[in-house]
Amino acid sequence: MRTGRRQRRIPGFTSEQARQRFLDTYDIAMRAWPEPRHELDVDTEYGRTHVHRHGSAPGRPIVLLHGASGNSSNWYPQVAALGGGHTVYALDTIDDPGRSVPQRPLDNPVTRAEWLDQVLAGLRLDAVHLVGVSYGGWMALNQAVHRPARLASVTLLDPGGLQRVPVKFYANVLAGALAMLAPRRTRPLAARLLANQALLESDEQLAPVLQAARSWRTDRPAAPRLEDDELRRVAVPVQLLIAGRSSLLHPARALARARTLIPGVRAEIVPGAGHGLSLERPDLVNRRILDFVAAVDAADAGSMV
Repeated sequence: MRTGRRQRRIPGFTSEQARQRFLDTYDIAMRAWPEPRHELDVDTEYGRTHVHRHGSAPGRPIVLLHGASGNSSNWYPQVAALGGGHTVYALDTIDDPGRSVPQRPLDNPVTRAEWLDQVLAGLRLDAVHLVGVSYGGWMALNQAVHRPARLASVTLLDPGGLQRVPVKFYANVLAGALAMLAPRRTRPLAARLLANQALLESDEQLAPVLQAARSWRTDRPAAPRLEDDELRRVAVPVQLLIAGRSSLLHPARALARARTLIPGVRAEIVPGAGHGLSLERPDLVNRRILDFVAAVDAADAGSMV
């Protein structure tokens, strides 16, 4: 059921020239992905969604959801490892800067779940292992609440949705943006102080972020906190990794809430890690994802015997 909230504006670039400048940097950033990489578009009632695919292994597909203002290039540390046994799909979220083209706003959690379900249907995917980081983690958890039929499991990397977004998160984002504009020699210190691994990324990876900051306009709100009854009705297996130095979550409280409310959740705090877990601790993240999906698949196979 749709809410009565004000419909939000369709996000987009400030001009076609700005969009092209962004896409030029985006295409360079995507070169960090392993080959072969295939690109495809899926039409939904909310617009055209751009998808990158890697691998063709027989394991259940793994679908990746990036964070706010990110894009599919952000998953370059995961794709080769996950693609060894699974086909990997990364989506450019339709209301973030990327190659997707929004036509209608996703103005509440239900319409967002409808959009993602339509993308998975368009890809002809079922029983997917959904992985999301930050805002993408909220989207994955939101999918488990509202449209779980196509999901085999959900892995959440320092996700939104467990708590309200604190002021310190916005302060950290602002400080990180300023640090990106500072001389590169100062960034290691800023990265340590802010627990922000993105500051140490290459110029090729940072360029789309900077271009989008200049020219992408959206009025999308922060990830809302999911209610207790919503978390209690999650019926798919969930893995949760919380950064020990998260700017988004209070780690101990978020862990306790998840363990109390999400049935059977596999949850842990990653000591010393910052919010960008997939960039900062890629080997650990890749191992946890692969171990979890293997356990889920084995349990599902055993239940069918």
